[in-house]
Amino acid sequence: MIIKPRQTVLPRHRCADMAAAPLRVYRAILKELRLLKGPQYKHTMAYNYVTEQFRKNQVSGERYCRAQREAVHTSHTYLCLLSSTRQHMELHRLYHGRGECSPEETAGRVGLRLPSQPGGKGWEN
Repeated sequence: MIIKPRQTVLPRHRCADMAAAPLRVYRAILKELRLLKGPQYKHTMAYNYVTEQFRKNQVSGERYCRAQREAVHTSHTYLCLLSSTRQHMELHRLYHGRGECSPEETAGRVGLRLPSQPGGKGWEN
């Protein structure tokens, strides 16, 4: 009986798996900047900085995988900050008080309706 030695599968380098993730994050960050700054977002310092950082941290044969993982993690964190800030501003604009308003208007703002009382308010005698 001939026993074949087990073939060991070498683990793939993790940088190859993460190669597509930075491009996705880069595009998402640029989308958030475009929503924040408008059509002139390419002329901002934030755009220049993000583009410079992504170009500087491209994968090459000489670089360690750890540096790119840290850069991807930092970019994910920055994307989370940008999208959370945008969502907060939208909610603030939607629900922030604009002075005194009636109870019906307040209830309608959060998606509720006040009950109607057909014979009056119900507490009068």
